[in-house]
Amino acid sequence: MSVTSVRLQPEIESPLEHLAKKLDRSKNYLINLAIKEFLERKSIDDKRWDETLEAIESVKSGKLIDEKDVNNWLDSWGTSNELEPPKV
Repeated sequence: MSVTSVRLQPEIESPLEHLAKKLDRSKNYLINLAIKEFLERKSIDDKRWDETLEAIESVKSGKLIDEKDVNNWLDSWGTSNELEPPKV
């Protein structure tokens, strides 16, 4: 495991110390947890952005599904005659 120095601003340091004591955890543990959570969220955001760009390109190229087909499919959910998802 590598070591990285971080200079914390006073408005972060004080609440971090308080939380570490309250949870009986080290500041190191909480900082690692926060960074891990941030990186996971960033990864999800990046994936959503890529999917959005892909969807925009799909629309631009005319790859669309008619609203009626989607609504019919959704209306069939939970029935004995559930339809297959509509295809492009």
